[in-house]
Amino acid sequence: MDRRARLLAVSSLIVASTLTLPSAPASAATLPTGARSLESVNYPGRFIRHADLLGRIDPVTSGSTALAKSDATFTVVSGLASPSCYSFQATNGLFLRHRDWRLRLEANTGTPTFQADATFCPTDGSVAGSVSLVSFNHPDRRLRHRNFELWVDAYQDTAQFRADSSFRLTAPWTPKTSKGPVIPGLYADPHITFFNGRYYLYPTTDGYASWSAPYYKAFSSADLVNWTDHGVILDHGRDVSWADNSAWAPAVVAKNGRYYLYFSGGAASGNTGKHLGVAVSDSPTGPFRDALGKPLILAGAYAGQAIDPMVFTDDNGQSYLYWGNGAAHVVPLNADMVSFDPAAVRTITTPGFREASFVLKRNSTYYFMWSENDTRDENYQVAYATGPSPLGPWTKRGVVLQKRLELGIKGTGHHSVVQVPGTDTWHVAYHRFAVPTGSGTNREVTVDRMTFNADGTIAPILPTL
Repeated sequence: MDRRARLLAVSSLIVASTLTLPSAPASAATLPTGARSLESVNYPGRFIRHADLLGRIDPVTSGSTALAKSDATFTVVSGLASPSCYSFQATNGLFLRHRDWRLRLEANTGTPTFQADATFCPTDGSVAGSVSLVSFNHPDRRLRHRNFELWVDAYQDTAQFRADSSFRLTAPWTPKTSKGPVIPGLYADPHITFFNGRYYLYPTTDGYASWSAPYYKAFSSADLVNWTDHGVILDHGRDVSWADNSAWAPAVVAKNGRYYLYFSGGAASGNTGKHLGVAVSDSPTGPFRDALGKPLILAGAYAGQAIDPMVFTDDNGQSYLYWGNGAAHVVPLNADMVSFDPAAVRTITTPGFREASFVLKRNSTYYFMWSENDTRDENYQVAYATGPSPLGPWTKRGVVLQKRLELGIKGTGHHSVVQVPGTDTWHVAYHRFAVPTGSGTNREVTVDRMTFNADGTIAPILPTL
């Protein structure tokens, strides 16, 4: 068994116990995500916080400064090294991680070392309703306070150690005031859709160097505000024989009473480029299984990269597959949704196209949308064209979504659109650099309104915090 497998096995044992939080019961494997503060069990009134980027526990009260309250607030997100565990992101965008056993705040570099150092697996604390946080990559060590400083120390089976390493999750000292990101943590390339009375988001899991994330998750909501995390729905390492990383830009469509997930993937060995695959499930929340056991589209089969798939189904029931980076392609899918006639593939030519095709229909007009520039560029933006059919021809209309520097919003792109059923209300999901310290591999997902002018053109989309 290799080191990664051993770590996963140990962390799985750790998270198997049950934790009950004061406000919301949860098992240790499903610790609630979102904004929280963490109070010391044996020093009530002292909370985990950072001071000069070093972790410690300090008194925080209603009379404390806004800075102290902010420093004692963290967003609990899926673990950077494992979705079965958790990471803690401060309000300044940095992550709590251990280095030389000391807890400190640092920017997510996306490296395997950082991801492991910043991931903790929960187990029962010393008193009911408390949690103890076990280091993901050093499962014999736990986060504890020592002289009010935070360290990752070797576990000691003593009452003192158990108390020093136990914390209660409480309401955040600094409640979330902005509506975005809509799902806590680092995600990108969101595909938003509507199935059976609920909205669903399928994003790329972000925060990995070279965008090497190995799995996809699904989220759902009844109101586009409160989202439920349904966990991992497809894992390249476990579920896909031909890919083990680069789980990029999923898109899900319902057809034939089933759900089809189109995705991009690559292999760590061989470096043969990215392929495009398709998986199938009886549920929008999976689990999905590889439908073909091989790529649907091989790297190099067509110009550009075989990434960023999207499926549009027209009113007559015909579905079309769009994909590409550097060059956009489209082909009608066969009724089985997992095959097509290669002779029917067409290349779409629109000025400025980079990636992330998306197609919708409103009234009798088809809209072909895409992202321009590079996702690492703060000028990453969304443009669109209109046409008379899913195959065009397309007339470019301009840019509709771009950065808003006065709010610190950069890199707005790789979007998708959903219509509120039975209405002319539309919403756009997209990613941006995580605010305030994000980058092209540290992105977050948000949702805003999209409206149309009287002439059918899309009004500029205003990105908001």
